[in-house]
Amino acid sequence: MQEAIPEKLDLLKVFELPNGGNGTLYSLRELERRGVGQISRLPVSIRILLESALRNWDGKKVTTAHVQELACWQPHANRLTEVPLVPTRILLQDLNGVRLVADLAAMRDAAVELGRDPALIEPRVHVDMVVDHSVQVDHARSPFALANNMQIEMQRNEERYRFLKWGAQAFANMNVLPPGVGICHQVNLERLSTGVHEAAGVYFPDTVVCPDSHTTMVNGIGVLGWGVGGIEAEAGMLGQPVYFLSPNVTGVELLGSVSIGVTSTDIVLSITERLRQEGVVGDFVEYFGPGAESLSVPTRATIANMAPEYVAFIGFFPTDEAVLRYFVETGRPTDVLKAYLVEQGLFGMPKRGDIHYSRVITIDLSAVEPCIAGPRRPQDRIPLGAVKETFRAMLASAASEGGYGVHPNRSRRQVIPENGGKPFSIGHSDILIAAITSCTNTSNPSVMMAAGLLARNAIEHGLEVAPHIKTSLAPGSRAVSDYLSRAGLLSPLSKLGFDVVAYGCTTCIGFSGPLESAIERVLDEEQYIGCAVLSGNRNFEARVHGSIKANFLASPPLVVAYALAGTIDIDFSTQPVGVGKYGKAVFLHDIWPSDAEVEALVRTHVGVESFHATARLNEGSEGWNALESGSGHLYNWPASTYLLSPPFYKNFELDIPSKRCITNARALGIFGHSLTTDHISPASEIRVDTPAGVYLRDQKVKVSDFNSYGSRRGNHEVMMRGTFANHRIKNLMLPSLENGAPQEGGRTFYYPPSGQKETLSVYEAAMAYQRDGTPILVFGGKEYGTGSARDWAAKGTRLLGVDAVVVESFERIHRSNLVLVGVLPLEFAPGYTREGLGIDGSETFEIKGLDTPLTPLQTAQLVVTRQDGTHTEVPLVVRLDTPIEVEYYRHGGIVPLVLREIFNP
Repeated sequence: MQEAIPEKLDLLKVFELPNGGNGTLYSLRELERRGVGQISRLPVSIRILLESALRNWDGKKVTTAHVQELACWQPHANRLTEVPLVPTRILLQDLNGVRLVADLAAMRDAAVELGRDPALIEPRVHVDMVVDHSVQVDHARSPFALANNMQIEMQRNEERYRFLKWGAQAFANMNVLPPGVGICHQVNLERLSTGVHEAAGVYFPDTVVCPDSHTTMVNGIGVLGWGVGGIEAEAGMLGQPVYFLSPNVTGVELLGSVSIGVTSTDIVLSITERLRQEGVVGDFVEYFGPGAESLSVPTRATIANMAPEYVAFIGFFPTDEAVLRYFVETGRPTDVLKAYLVEQGLFGMPKRGDIHYSRVITIDLSAVEPCIAGPRRPQDRIPLGAVKETFRAMLASAASEGGYGVHPNRSRRQVIPENGGKPFSIGHSDILIAAITSCTNTSNPSVMMAAGLLARNAIEHGLEVAPHIKTSLAPGSRAVSDYLSRAGLLSPLSKLGFDVVAYGCTTCIGFSGPLESAIERVLDEEQYIGCAVLSGNRNFEARVHGSIKANFLASPPLVVAYALAGTIDIDFSTQPVGVGKYGKAVFLHDIWPSDAEVEALVRTHVGVESFHATARLNEGSEGWNALESGSGHLYNWPASTYLLSPPFYKNFELDIPSKRCITNARALGIFGHSLTTDHISPASEIRVDTPAGVYLRDQKVKVSDFNSYGSRRGNHEVMMRGTFANHRIKNLMLPSLENGAPQEGGRTFYYPPSGQKETLSVYEAAMAYQRDGTPILVFGGKEYGTGSARDWAAKGTRLLGVDAVVVESFERIHRSNLVLVGVLPLEFAPGYTREGLGIDGSETFEIKGLDTPLTPLQTAQLVVTRQDGTHTEVPLVVRLDTPIEVEYYRHGGIVPLVLREIFNP
């Protein structure tokens, strides 16, 4: 029989600090000694959640039931109970962060309107915002690329950056790291994470959430963290716990050792493929075993960073001696960290049998082989030797089979550069973008050194990269370029065109910048399947560049190798990378560096001296430092096409609004499987012929100054017009093309209350339905909302007036985001699909079963009324998974709930 949970203060125990003093902690050992659960057999990640629940236990937001659920976590229980995390800190990147600071500013305006003190609106936990998602690769293949790109970045984003500097002074608990420092997850890994925190003498683990899916990287050093929706992060800033269903924990036992020539990227892509096959959707994944212990900490972080790609909640590595050494190498203290973790029983890499997991998956690292992934999804791993054959088959296969439906050997087309350069030809399979970019791999010195060595070796053999290929190097932190420079490898990378272009998120998120205009024109007119190869972790269609349809993930040295080859249509085992000096064929094995050489350079040049380059986190550029930001608690909103006061808090009502019935609804869009947030959310460039482009032209903005959606995230008028507007999105309401392929682009049918249907942009149709007072639904297939945790994918859906999204299954974060903005997520009951029902968008719809008080995961009914008057009624599952999500939906979203709590204490 389980013992009752002791009083909170009875669990506060003293432990000895390394300096001879004492600290206190909420003791997990004491909780187990009192007979409450087998704490020492719990997964380490669950124990960290338990400590947070104990420390923040207040009987309201964190209850006795929460503590009991975590202390007595069972590996095979039904997951119906929510648990909280009150994060130690919040991390933001500016793509989401600008919007969140704007929301805080608007909440202060709302407080004044309601006669409340605006100072009530203040982050309750420490917030670091890293300005890293606003730079674009406008300039490349030049030693001046970095300076030029940063200058353009400052010009494009001056209004946003002034606003962020205002926020840094207006909110006491917010720190803004200027552009040019690095990307949020790598800075988090190398500098911001401390492993342990202290407040009022109480020590506790470092935990973090961030509206960036790469947040999971930090789990590689034993810091519990994951990506949340921007709305959820916003509520967390205001003191609201992050709630989620008590998770399954899949233990992944790593065995064996890595073979010679295999990189961390190969390991990551192989693990991603395997865990996708095993199905770890929504699980905590916790690595253990001798193989995990043998991996370098940067490789662990690389694996942890791919958790969203294998659709897990996190990929967690417990802290061990290797992590402590990494902390020392990166200039952070470890004495208190180790003392705390040892006292709590949280230190060391578990072995088989130490912990009760929901299940165990065993992976043999010795079986990993060199590979890449693509051309559309990170889980689609291709062994390096099979790339040529695989992609040729995809080119020839029909679009309905996931291929491209083109002839692999179609003749090439000459391109005459508009800048007067030498003419060249392009065709299917040509590499046009090769980017060592800052998503997954630049935190790992071994693959960065390998890329530099391969570049050096290639130059010695007389190889070059064709000048029309857009090459770039975007390190995730200044430490990377520092140790590459110390090793003498920045120069050979530069000679091949891999000049440093930015310290920010670039190609992987779609900020690859323009190609030569003649190339883009030929690609678009001739429909060639051009290729990009990048060392990131996202390669969804239309993400990297709008004109490039095939994107491959590869290790940094393979990015360089493919750039040298100039094509994906190559078998490196039998074909040369190129022709070098004296007409000699040069093969990949001729220039591939040895593991011993890479390890020697890492050992010699990667150390605390390099990571001092990331220590000056608040040291901005001359342009940043010169920006005038304004002062005071309230923001004086300027006339701007970048920043508008958000519409969510105007005329804010303290009473909970009543929900309208969903009857006589229309479909705004019908989409297939794996619709990504890149398709839903405004991202990348703003095209002239889109609703957002028309709006900006109406505002007298020059086309050359349109900038990207990411840069205009502070303007809801732009963002709502860009929702469901991706030029590659396929709305299945529209008729197919003559070749049977779906139409692409953000258009739909609008059915007025009377009269004939019209073809409009999704934005125009949504506004028309709002004027008509017609509820609107969105339909989809499996894995709706996969990809990055984009809050505007949900916010834009909400502003368009979508009442509910009806699909077969949701990606975890996007489903949560919909709830957090007050949009109802609904799933077809097993056995029912949109295709099976024959829904084409001409019908009207009713959702029955929402008129009584809602309960988690209740059922509802979709009534489909066809144009001939016939009806079909099918069951739905209401994906409000927990009681708190029911409350969020009832309030119209999480932020209205939090504001009502603040304004009505």
